Amino acid sequence: MATLLLIVIYAAFIGLGLPDSVFGTSWPAIYSEFGLPISYASFVTVTVSICTFLSSLLSGRVINRFGTYRVTAVSTAMTSLALTGMSFSPSLVCFVILAFPLGFGAGAIDTGLNNYVALHYNAMQMNFLHCFYGIGVTASPFLLSLTLSNESDWRSGYRLVSVILFSIFILVAVSLPLWKKTGEGIHKEEKKPVTLSVSGVLRLKGVIPVLAILLAACAFEVGCGLWGSTFLVNEKGMEVDAAARAVTLYYAGITGGRLLSGLLSAKLRSSRIIAAGEILTVAAAVILLAPLSGTVSATGLFLAGLGIGPLFPNIMHLTPKLFGRDVSQSVIGVQMAVACMGSLIFPNLFGVFARRAGLWIFPYFILAVSVLLIIATVISKISGKEVTDQHD
Repeated sequence: MATLLLIVIYAAFIGLGLPDSVFGTSWPAIYSEFGLPISYASFVTVTVSICTFLSSLLSGRVINRFGTYRVTAVSTAMTSLALTGMSFSPSLVCFVILAFPLGFGAGAIDTGLNNYVALHYNAMQMNFLHCFYGIGVTASPFLLSLTLSNESDWRSGYRLVSVILFSIFILVAVSLPLWKKTGEGIHKEEKKPVTLSVSGVLRLKGVIPVLAILLAACAFEVGCGLWGSTFLVNEKGMEVDAAARAVTLYYAGITGGRLLSGLLSAKLRSSRIIAAGEILTVAAAVILLAPLSGTVSATGLFLAGLGIGPLFPNIMHLTPKLFGRDVSQSVIGVQMAVACMGSLIFPNLFGVFARRAGLWIFPYFILAVSVLLIIATVISKISGKEVTDQHD
């Protein structure tokens, strides 16, 4: 039963990834049809990010009251309906309105399932969970490419993704017996979940450096994906198509890093995997700083993905051990909100500085964030806490 439920959770995480890449892929066709400036995409992306942030902050209270199963099912339905509505949208205003349920649904699914897997499954399964998110993120551009090749029909692409999401909703909806037999039968001896306010979470011992790790990790992950291709074109002289393939290699590195982390977790503690990943991010920054060809620099991006990939799922896995199983849902909600901040704010701030100074500063950004990751990890003393937990 536990394995069947895990398959349902993996499917839900594919559904979480599907909407995250659909808008960016379809935006060239959308702004052309609506006659909009390219920059107007930010109205939708910022709205989604803000709603995801708010949803993450509220998720501890909502999930502790209604349960992971109900919140996951309703949120998956919300995202499916939002994409369906977008496919019929006559203007950007409708997109912005529908971005609200899209963002709120995504935030609730993310926090709920991360906490559930952290509580009820091991580090390997947590890393694999995030691999399935990567499948969803990768699948949307492919599905959109099939419809966009047909007279730029982005609307059919949205409906196709929405149908897949609705199918996942049906799968989650009919899985209630699995949640009852498996999920509710695990750790019956545990205390009832405690809902903490944001200030209550921030007062927990050791939580600030862990939040700093997630903030820096997401700034790194999104920053590389957003600016890596432009850096290779402008500073390393690569052709646009080759640079795009290099960024694809970066995302493959993230997925591969999480897969490798899952396999290694049977022999290595999560804290050691995190440390190894941070060392790889420093090595990636050094390669990008060196006066090497674009092709060699592309390997630096791959190493960056390989190193940063395991950090997020392993921090999620450690959260119940570090702060307590009874408060983990509240903690993970705040962690997801901070991760959203890191994804939204710092890569865009870098863009502001890069427009003034030039993209040559990109490797220094990567190096600075890598050093911040290492400092925050040392301060958090994750390794010592994990060893203590294992001996208890």
